[in-house]
Amino acid sequence: MRNFQKELEALLQRAGQAVKERGVIPRLLLHSCCAPCSSYVLEYLSGFFSITVFYYNPNIGPREEYEKRAKEQERLIRVFSEKVQSGGEGQHLYPISFIKGAYEPEAFYEAAKGLEKVPEGGERCFRCYELRLRQTAELAKAGGYEYFCTTLSISPLKKADILMEIGERLSKEYGVLYLPSDFKKKNGYKRSVELSAEFGLYRQNYCGCVFSKREP
Repeated sequence: MRNFQKELEALLQRAGQAVKERGVIPRLLLHSCCAPCSSYVLEYLSGFFSITVFYYNPNIGPREEYEKRAKEQERLIRVFSEKVQSGGEGQHLYPISFIKGAYEPEAFYEAAKGLEKVPEGGERCFRCYELRLRQTAELAKAGGYEYFCTTLSISPLKKADILMEIGERLSKEYGVLYLPSDFKKKNGYKRSVELSAEFGLYRQNYCGCVFSKREP
């Protein structure tokens, strides 16, 4: 079985060495589902990449929830950057920017068609993974990013192996490297909870789609 965390650590070591030798900071387009999930990932990776956070989640409903999570994502980037730049704890911080994706719930409902009654964590979710990762890969290629990735694997409820399979398939299709990752490792989820409390982040109690909200 592959160890995605070890693969990531080896890649980060190479990336750090390349920055020292050539002074070129690699660019990462990081898909984010919400501020809490991105908090640890930004803390972990901002010393290795110039990161653009891409908030694109057509599964989220209603629109008010989508907008609330988007605003909280922007706020986290701002306060996290201010903390590091003011001498707070953490690695050296390379620039973090933000792109807000269009709200396209119809794309999610089309992807989920016929799978409305499938339990959370099944095929409907896998299609949702791909919907969001494909949009990220397209944007990464258009923007000339070296890597793309998603924060989704930090959740204990999300399957890192499925995300990796989709990401690597899209990597071949679009010609942009997918960052190997399982961000729940190294207590990543636990750290995200701590950072959420530190920054007072809004933590929603459901994944985002109407189907997850209906489940107990």
